[in-house]
Amino acid sequence: MAKYIYAAVFTKEDNGQYSVNFNDLDGCYTCGDNLEEAIEMAEDVLALTLYGYELEDRKIPPATSILDIKVNENEFANYIACDTLGYRKMHNNKAVKKTLTIPEWLNEEALKKDINFSAVLQEALQEKLMIK
Repeated sequence: MAKYIYAAVFTKEDNGQYSVNFNDLDGCYTCGDNLEEAIEMAEDVLALTLYGYELEDRKIPPATSILDIKVNENEFANYIACDTLGYRKMHNNKAVKKTLTIPEWLNEEALKKDINFSAVLQEALQEKLMIK
């Protein structure tokens, strides 16, 4: 889980739409009706693709420098950034039930103070994993 930056090639189509391709990543392409939408879609497909690589433990290829990308007359290259942890938080936020054990005395003290066990566990895990 990390932040990534990859160069994307934007192609302006005859109808004014844009196609977007990430040459470094297999199957990582998208499009948009205009440049703003194409950039937004590029951010999303990049995060989705790299999230998939992470889930499958696939090696994430190094990003090609934008200076090394050859473009045609109707194309340009632009860097696109993504955060796969942010993507996971947004799209994979389903609650998962976990069973755990704690000493009875600790349970009693926590119940007296009306402690939310789920919230405490989530906070502790985020701290332990150094995730904000």
